[in-house]
Amino acid sequence: MKALRVPLVAAAAAAALLLSACSGGGGAAPEGSDDAAADSGLMTPGTLVVGMNLQYKPQMFLDGDTPSGYDVDLLNRLADDMGVELDIQNLDFNGLIPGLQAKQFDMVSVGLGATDERKEVIDFSRGYVPYATILGVAPGSELGSTIEDYNKAGVVITALQGSTGEQLVRDTFPNATVAGFPDQNAALLEVASGRADAVVVEDYILAEYDRSNPGQLTALDLSEPLSLYYGAWGVQKDNSALVEKLDAFLCKAQNDGTLEELYTKWMAPTMPAMPDGC
Repeated sequence: MKALRVPLVAAAAAAALLLSACSGGGGAAPEGSDDAAADSGLMTPGTLVVGMNLQYKPQMFLDGDTPSGYDVDLLNRLADDMGVELDIQNLDFNGLIPGLQAKQFDMVSVGLGATDERKEVIDFSRGYVPYATILGVAPGSELGSTIEDYNKAGVVITALQGSTGEQLVRDTFPNATVAGFPDQNAALLEVASGRADAVVVEDYILAEYDRSNPGQLTALDLSEPLSLYYGAWGVQKDNSALVEKLDAFLCKAQNDGTLEELYTKWMAPTMPAMPDGC
Protein backbone atom coordinates (compact mmCIF):
# COMPACT_ATOMS: atom_id res chain seq x y z
CA MET A 1 0.00 0.00 0.00
CA LYS A 2 1.55 3.28 -1.10
CA ALA A 3 -0.53 5.87 0.71
CA LEU A 4 -3.50 6.35 3.03
CA ARG A 5 -3.68 10.06 3.60
CA VAL A 6 -7.20 11.07 4.50
CA PRO A 7 -9.09 9.96 7.65
CA LEU A 8 -12.77 9.06 7.75
CA VAL A 9 -14.77 12.09 6.58
CA ALA A 10 -18.40 12.78 7.45
CA ALA A 11 -20.81 12.36 4.54
CA ALA A 12 -22.31 15.78 5.17
CA ALA A 13 -19.01 17.50 4.54
CA ALA A 14 -18.59 15.75 1.20
CA ALA A 15 -22.19 16.35 0.20
CA ALA A 16 -21.81 20.08 0.74
CA LEU A 17 -19.19 20.24 -2.01
CA LEU A 18 -21.31 19.20 -5.00
CA LEU A 19 -19.59 20.37 -8.19
CA SER A 20 -19.68 19.35 -11.84
CA ALA A 21 -17.48 16.42 -12.88
CA CYS A 22 -14.32 16.76 -14.93
CA SER A 23 -13.96 15.77 -18.59
CA GLY A 24 -11.42 13.41 -20.07
CA GLY A 25 -9.57 13.88 -23.33
CA GLY A 26 -7.43 16.73 -24.62
CA GLY A 27 -4.18 17.00 -26.55
CA ALA A 28 -0.60 16.56 -25.41
CA ALA A 29 0.60 19.07 -22.84
CA PRO A 30 3.55 19.57 -20.51
CA GLU A 31 3.65 17.18 -17.53
CA GLY A 32 2.00 18.79 -14.50
CA SER A 33 -0.32 21.06 -16.48
CA ASP A 34 -4.11 20.88 -16.32
CA ASP A 35 -4.21 19.56 -19.90
CA ALA A 36 -1.75 16.80 -19.02
CA ALA A 37 -3.96 15.75 -16.11
CA ALA A 38 -7.01 15.62 -18.39
CA ASP A 39 -5.09 13.62 -20.99
CA SER A 40 -4.03 11.05 -18.37
CA GLY A 41 -7.57 10.75 -17.05
CA LEU A 42 -6.26 11.67 -13.59
CA MET A 43 -6.68 14.92 -11.67
CA THR A 44 -2.94 14.89 -10.93
CA PRO A 45 -0.60 13.02 -13.30
CA GLY A 46 1.24 10.27 -11.47
CA THR A 47 -1.30 9.82 -8.66
CA LEU A 48 -4.49 7.77 -8.63
CA VAL A 49 -6.77 9.06 -5.87
CA VAL A 50 -9.44 6.55 -4.84
CA GLY A 51 -12.40 7.06 -2.52
CA MET A 52 -13.30 4.01 -0.42
CA ASN A 53 -15.16 3.00 2.71
CA LEU A 54 -12.83 0.57 4.50
CA GLN A 55 -15.46 -1.15 6.61
CA TYR A 56 -16.45 -4.18 4.52
CA LYS A 57 -14.28 -7.18 5.37
CA PRO A 58 -13.06 -9.08 3.37
CA GLN A 59 -13.61 -6.82 0.37
CA MET A 60 -12.09 -3.65 1.87
CA PHE A 61 -11.12 -2.99 5.47
CA LEU A 62 -8.41 -1.70 7.78
CA ASP A 63 -6.00 -4.29 9.18
CA GLY A 64 -4.79 -2.09 12.04
CA ASP A 65 -3.96 1.06 10.10
CA THR A 66 -3.28 -0.74 6.82
CA PRO A 67 -5.89 -0.91 4.03
CA SER A 68 -6.49 -4.51 3.04
CA GLY A 69 -8.82 -6.80 1.12
CA TYR A 70 -9.85 -7.65 -2.43
CA ASP A 71 -10.35 -4.08 -3.63
CA VAL A 72 -7.08 -2.88 -2.11
CA ASP A 73 -5.02 -5.65 -3.71
CA LEU A 74 -6.68 -5.01 -7.06
CA LEU A 75 -6.09 -1.27 -6.84
CA ASN A 76 -2.42 -1.85 -6.10
CA ARG A 77 -2.21 -3.99 -9.24
CA LEU A 78 -4.02 -1.22 -11.17
CA ALA A 79 -1.62 1.46 -9.88
CA ASP A 80 1.37 -0.67 -10.88
CA ASP A 81 -0.15 -1.24 -14.32
CA MET A 82 -0.69 2.51 -14.79
CA GLY A 83 2.71 3.40 -13.33
CA VAL A 84 1.23 5.73 -10.71
CA GLU A 85 1.08 6.13 -6.94
CA LEU A 86 -2.08 4.98 -5.18
CA ASP A 87 -3.68 7.39 -2.70
CA ILE A 88 -6.65 5.90 -0.83
CA GLN A 89 -9.07 8.29 0.88
CA ASN A 90 -11.32 6.62 3.46
CA LEU A 91 -14.77 8.24 3.64
CA ASP A 92 -18.20 7.40 4.95
CA PHE A 93 -20.10 5.47 2.25
CA ASN A 94 -22.71 8.20 1.79
CA GLY A 95 -19.98 10.72 1.01
CA LEU A 96 -18.38 8.78 -1.83
CA ILE A 97 -20.51 9.80 -4.82
CA PRO A 98 -20.81 13.46 -3.70
CA GLY A 99 -17.05 13.46 -3.11
CA LEU A 100 -16.44 12.09 -6.60
CA GLN A 101 -18.65 14.83 -8.06
CA ALA A 102 -16.70 17.36 -6.00
CA LYS A 103 -13.40 16.15 -7.54
CA GLN A 104 -12.04 14.89 -4.25
CA PHE A 105 -10.78 11.76 -5.99
CA ASP A 106 -10.44 10.21 -9.44
CA MET A 107 -12.57 7.15 -8.78
CA VAL A 108 -14.59 5.25 -6.19
CA SER A 109 -13.92 1.61 -5.35
CA VAL A 110 -16.68 0.20 -3.16
CA GLY A 111 -18.50 -2.29 -5.39
CA LEU A 112 -21.11 0.17 -6.64
CA GLY A 113 -24.02 -1.11 -8.68
CA ALA A 114 -24.27 0.86 -11.93
CA THR A 115 -27.89 1.96 -11.47
CA ASP A 116 -29.63 4.35 -13.86
CA GLU A 117 -29.87 6.94 -11.08
CA ARG A 118 -26.14 6.82 -10.40
CA LYS A 119 -25.32 6.93 -14.12
CA GLU A 120 -26.90 10.37 -14.25
CA VAL A 121 -24.15 11.83 -12.06
CA ILE A 122 -21.09 9.56 -12.47
CA ASP A 123 -19.69 7.10 -15.01
CA PHE A 124 -18.75 3.46 -14.45
CA SER A 125 -16.12 0.95 -15.47
CA ARG A 126 -17.06 -2.59 -16.42
CA GLY A 127 -17.73 -4.90 -13.49
CA TYR A 128 -14.76 -5.82 -11.32
CA VAL A 129 -16.34 -7.81 -8.47
CA PRO A 130 -19.20 -10.34 -8.67
CA TYR A 131 -21.83 -10.53 -5.96
CA ALA A 132 -23.38 -14.00 -6.02
CA THR A 133 -26.29 -14.84 -3.74
CA ILE A 134 -26.31 -18.51 -2.75
CA LEU A 135 -28.06 -20.96 -0.46
CA GLY A 136 -26.07 -21.89 2.66
CA VAL A 137 -26.88 -25.14 4.44
CA ALA A 138 -25.47 -27.32 7.19
CA PRO A 139 -23.01 -29.94 5.86
CA GLY A 140 -24.81 -33.20 5.17
CA SER A 141 -28.22 -31.57 4.77
CA GLU A 142 -30.69 -34.25 3.75
CA LEU A 143 -33.29 -32.01 2.12
CA GLY A 144 -31.69 -32.33 -1.31
CA SER A 145 -29.56 -30.40 -3.76
CA THR A 146 -32.02 -28.39 -5.86
CA ILE A 147 -34.12 -25.26 -5.41
CA GLU A 148 -37.23 -27.45 -5.61
CA ASP A 149 -36.05 -29.47 -2.62
CA TYR A 150 -36.12 -26.32 -0.47
CA ASN A 151 -39.27 -24.80 -1.95
CA LYS A 152 -41.60 -26.82 0.27
CA ALA A 153 -43.93 -26.25 3.17
CA GLY A 154 -42.18 -26.71 6.48
CA VAL A 155 -38.77 -25.62 5.19
CA VAL A 156 -37.40 -22.56 7.01
CA ILE A 157 -34.99 -20.26 5.15
CA THR A 158 -33.34 -17.33 6.89
CA ALA A 159 -32.08 -14.01 5.51
CA LEU A 160 -31.01 -10.57 6.65
CA GLN A 161 -34.15 -8.64 7.52
CA GLY A 162 -35.07 -6.01 4.94
CA SER A 163 -32.37 -7.15 2.50
CA THR A 164 -32.71 -8.12 -1.15
CA GLY A 165 -31.90 -11.63 0.07
CA GLU A 166 -35.07 -11.71 2.15
CA GLN A 167 -37.14 -10.76 -0.88
CA LEU A 168 -35.26 -13.33 -2.94
CA VAL A 169 -36.39 -16.04 -0.50
CA ARG A 170 -40.01 -14.98 -0.99
CA ASP A 171 -39.65 -14.95 -4.79
CA THR A 172 -37.59 -18.13 -5.19
CA PHE A 173 -39.03 -20.26 -2.38
CA PRO A 174 -42.69 -19.17 -2.12
CA ASN A 175 -43.74 -22.42 -0.42
CA ALA A 176 -41.08 -22.21 2.29
CA THR A 177 -41.13 -20.05 5.41
CA VAL A 178 -38.85 -17.01 5.42
CA ALA A 179 -37.30 -15.97 8.74
CA GLY A 180 -35.75 -12.50 8.69
CA PHE A 181 -33.09 -11.50 11.23
CA PRO A 182 -31.81 -7.98 11.91
CA ASP A 183 -28.24 -9.30 12.17
CA GLN A 184 -26.56 -11.30 9.39
CA ASN A 185 -24.66 -13.56 11.79
CA ALA A 186 -27.90 -14.43 13.56
CA ALA A 187 -29.39 -15.60 10.25
CA LEU A 188 -26.33 -17.79 9.66
CA LEU A 189 -26.26 -19.15 13.21
CA GLU A 190 -29.91 -20.17 12.99
CA VAL A 191 -28.99 -22.63 10.25
CA ALA A 192 -25.71 -23.75 11.83
CA SER A 193 -27.57 -24.59 15.04
CA GLY A 194 -30.23 -26.61 13.20
CA ARG A 195 -33.16 -24.28 13.94
CA ALA A 196 -33.54 -23.46 10.23
CA ASP A 197 -32.86 -25.36 7.03
CA ALA A 198 -30.98 -22.83 4.89
CA VAL A 199 -29.86 -19.23 4.60
CA VAL A 200 -29.89 -16.99 1.54
CA VAL A 201 -26.69 -14.96 1.64
CA GLU A 202 -23.92 -13.58 -0.58
CA ASP A 203 -21.12 -16.07 -1.15
CA TYR A 204 -18.34 -13.94 0.36
CA ILE A 205 -20.34 -13.43 3.58
CA LEU A 206 -20.75 -17.20 3.94
CA ALA A 207 -17.04 -17.66 3.24
CA GLU A 208 -16.12 -15.09 5.89
CA TYR A 209 -18.39 -16.85 8.41
CA ASP A 210 -16.71 -20.17 7.56
CA ARG A 211 -13.27 -18.70 8.28
CA SER A 212 -14.36 -17.98 11.84
CA ASN A 213 -16.64 -21.02 12.22
CA PRO A 214 -15.18 -23.77 10.04
CA GLY A 215 -17.38 -26.68 9.09
CA GLN A 216 -20.68 -25.23 10.32
CA LEU A 217 -22.12 -24.17 6.96
CA THR A 218 -21.49 -24.86 3.29
CA ALA A 219 -22.84 -23.54 -0.01
CA LEU A 220 -25.43 -25.78 -1.66
CA ASP A 221 -24.01 -26.89 -5.00
CA LEU A 222 -26.56 -25.34 -7.36
CA SER A 223 -26.02 -25.08 -11.12
CA GLU A 224 -25.96 -21.28 -10.84
CA PRO A 225 -26.28 -18.62 -8.11
CA LEU A 226 -29.73 -17.52 -6.99
CA SER A 227 -28.76 -14.06 -8.23
CA LEU A 228 -25.62 -12.47 -9.66
CA TYR A 229 -24.65 -8.87 -10.29
CA TYR A 230 -21.40 -6.96 -10.54
CA GLY A 231 -19.92 -4.06 -8.65
CA ALA A 232 -18.12 -1.48 -10.78
CA TRP A 233 -15.67 1.37 -10.24
CA GLY A 234 -17.24 4.84 -10.22
CA VAL A 235 -15.52 7.63 -12.19
CA GLN A 236 -16.13 11.36 -12.54
CA LYS A 237 -18.81 12.08 -15.15
CA ASP A 238 -17.52 12.21 -18.76
CA ASN A 239 -13.98 11.10 -17.84
CA SER A 240 -13.83 8.68 -20.75
CA ALA A 241 -10.01 8.59 -20.69
CA LEU A 242 -9.94 7.00 -17.24
CA VAL A 243 -12.86 4.67 -17.95
CA GLU A 244 -10.99 3.32 -20.99
CA LYS A 245 -7.85 2.71 -18.90
CA LEU A 246 -9.84 0.95 -16.18
CA ASP A 247 -11.74 -1.24 -18.65
CA ALA A 248 -8.53 -2.24 -20.44
CA PHE A 249 -6.91 -3.18 -17.12
CA LEU A 250 -9.95 -5.16 -15.96
CA CYS A 251 -10.15 -7.11 -19.20
CA LYS A 252 -6.48 -7.98 -18.91
CA ALA A 253 -6.94 -8.96 -15.23
CA GLN A 254 -9.98 -11.05 -16.12
CA ASN A 255 -8.21 -12.85 -18.97
CA ASP A 256 -4.91 -13.52 -17.18
CA GLY A 257 -6.53 -14.84 -14.00
CA THR A 258 -5.73 -11.90 -11.72
CA LEU A 259 -9.37 -11.31 -10.76
CA GLU A 260 -9.90 -14.97 -9.95
CA GLU A 261 -6.64 -15.11 -7.97
CA LEU A 262 -7.65 -12.19 -5.76
CA TYR A 263 -11.30 -13.21 -5.49
CA THR A 264 -10.47 -16.71 -4.26
CA LYS A 265 -7.86 -15.25 -1.90
CA TRP A 266 -10.21 -12.80 -0.24
CA MET A 267 -13.85 -13.33 -1.12
CA ALA A 268 -15.05 -16.92 -1.68
CA PRO A 269 -13.63 -20.28 -2.76
CA THR A 270 -15.14 -20.14 -6.26
CA MET A 271 -15.40 -17.07 -8.48
CA PRO A 272 -18.66 -16.69 -10.41
CA ALA A 273 -18.61 -16.03 -14.13
CA MET A 274 -17.54 -12.50 -15.06
CA PRO A 275 -19.16 -10.35 -17.78
CA ASP A 276 -18.42 -11.08 -21.44
CA GLY A 277 -16.94 -8.44 -23.71
CA CYS A 278 -13.18 -8.73 -23.15
